[in-house]
Amino acid sequence: MLTALTTTAAAAAPGTHWGPGPWWFVFPLLWFLLFASVVFLVARRARRGWGPGGSWRQSGPDPVTVLGERFARGEIDEQEYRTRLTVLREPRPPQG
Repeated sequence: MLTALTTTAAAAAPGTHWGPGPWWFVFPLLWFLLFASVVFLVARRARRGWGPGGSWRQSGPDPVTVLGERFARGEIDEQEYRTRLTVLREPRPPQG
């Protein structure tokens, strides 16, 4: 009898249903925004460099380009250009 009474009272009262309602999309939307923000920040950081001020990237102009420009302007001869280019392209141990 109590069950029948409770069911009848719950069915008769308007707006007392316990369904998800119009708010079912809020939590998936929040998770999506969180995920998109993390992806955006990681991509932005990767473009700028990972260390403070982008320290993993070389700052300033490329040394090989500067050397080529100096050779093109006639500041250095071909022998000096090739010697310095060889030195620039040698593998170096990491500094640190």
